[in-house]
This record gives sequence, C-alpha cells and structure tokens, in this order.
Amino acid sequence: MLGVLLMVVAAFLNAAASVLQRRATKEEPESAGFSWQMMWDLARRPVWFLGICTMIFGFLLHAVSISVSRISLVQPLLVTELPFTLLLASWVFRAPLPRAVLWAILLQSAGLALFVGTLSPTGGNPSAVSAGTWALGIAITAAIIAALVVGGYRSRLEHRAAMLGVATGVTFGLNSSLIAGVGAAVERGAPLLTTWQTYGVAVLAPISFFLLQNSLQAGNLAASQPGFTLMNPLTSVVWGLVVFGEQSRQGVFLIGVVAGAALIAIGTVLLARSPLLDPEATQRQRYGSTPPG
Repeated sequence: MLGVLLMVVAAFLNAAASVLQRRATKEEPESAGFSWQMMWDLARRPVWFLGICTMIFGFLLHAVSISVSRISLVQPLLVTELPFTLLLASWVFRAPLPRAVLWAILLQSAGLALFVGTLSPTGGNPSAVSAGTWALGIAITAAIIAALVVGGYRSRLEHRAAMLGVATGVTFGLNSSLIAGVGAAVERGAPLLTTWQTYGVAVLAPISFFLLQNSLQAGNLAASQPGFTLMNPLTSVVWGLVVFGEQSRQGVFLIGVVAGAALIAIGTVLLARSPLLDPEATQRQRYGSTPPG
C-alpha cells in the first residue's frame, strides 16, 4: 500500500511538472528544438525551474515506490497523471471540466482498477536477472527509443510532439526498470555506488529529461501527454513480466487484463482530446476566435 500511495502522489507531481514546463516551453520557437540554447533559455524562467523541482520530487517518490513494490503493480498507476494534468490545467487556465472529460476519467479509472486487480503480479526478482538478459532488454528498448527519436526529429509540430512523447515514455519506463534493479541490489546488501544500474540511471536520466523538454516544446500537451502516460507504465510492465520474471494471473483473468488495458487506452485518448491540454484552444473557447492581448 505504501508503494501504491507514493506512486499516486508521484503521478500528481508529474502532472504539475508537465503543466508548468509546458507553460514555459510553449514560448520557444519550433527552430529551437534539439538545441542547448533552448535549455539555457528555459533555465532562466522561474516557472520552468519550479516545474523541474516538482518533477525531481516526483521522481524521488517514484523511485521509492518501485523499490518497495513490484514494478508491474505500481507502474500502471502512472496513468492517473493525465487526469491530474487535466484537473490542474482546468485550474491554471480557469476553464471548467467538460462532462465528457469527467466520464473519460471514470472510464480510465475503472480500466486501471480492472487491469491492476486482474494482473496481480507475483514473484520476479531484478537481482536474479543475468547480465546477458539485462543487455538484451536494454538494447531492444534503446533501439525502439532511437527509432522514435529519429522519426520525431524528421516530423513537424504535433507529429513531432507525439513521437517524442512516446519516446520519452519508453525512456522513462526503461529508467524505472533500472531503478527497480538498483532497489533490488541495495535490498540484498549491495552498496548503492557499486551497482551498475545506478550509473545506468545517471546516464539515462538526462537523456529522458532532454527528450521531455523537446516533446513539450514541439507541440501542446494533447499531442505529447498520451505518450508519457501510456508508454511509461507499459514499458515497465513488459520489463517486469518478460525480464524480471514476474508472474501475472492466467486463464479467465487475462480477459480482465485486456479489457482493463483497453479501457485505459480509450479513456486516455478521450482525455488527450480535451482542449484543456491546449491553452490556445482553451482561450479561443473562452474569448472567441481572437484571444485577448
């Protein structure tokens, strides 16, 4: 239960960080993408710095949650980040939540409860995974990330934001899997600084951070947020079941797992279409075709 609570709080902090960072990065021109000049410009904006502090705190809670619970159990809870993002966007941009958004939140919540309840993973031990299996899993995941980044770099506007959002989500999921390895190693008595996954996290964290900023800069949250929301937990669940050897329920319970995943995906797509994730669209709805100022 501690892991579940910490992951929900981490999802809320991630949502707050997304709203704050998008508010800062939306002022950057498209030509600034994939440049260190953009990072320097953002670093001088207080709202961006507040978003980074919030994200770091959320990351720490996320890491503790993974360390005290099974990754396939707590990672799906990250899908609550999108409803939290919408609630915060509604407050920040002073726009009421449409009834369709409330129904989509209920749909996603029901899917999450069904998915987690029927999956109910057991067993699994990251510290028992061989070096070869770790290397193969990392290589395959890194290849997927690289393909998404190349595709995003060659795309424009919302297509770039969507592809980079998916790449960022997969990178976050891989990072979470490495953190699970760190937690398992420390739990069995290995010093933190002698665990190779610790240095893997140190290398991957700035890469995922750089991808996050570029996906937020490329387009509105409606394009990038679904990638963060779905691919992070999905990548972690796959790692938990395939690499770490966690066991899910079988038989009729698989129907519930598939149905829950479908409800989560449908609810996420519906939520991502909300104009609350696009500040400009929200302004147009409130003030007409020409926003004030």
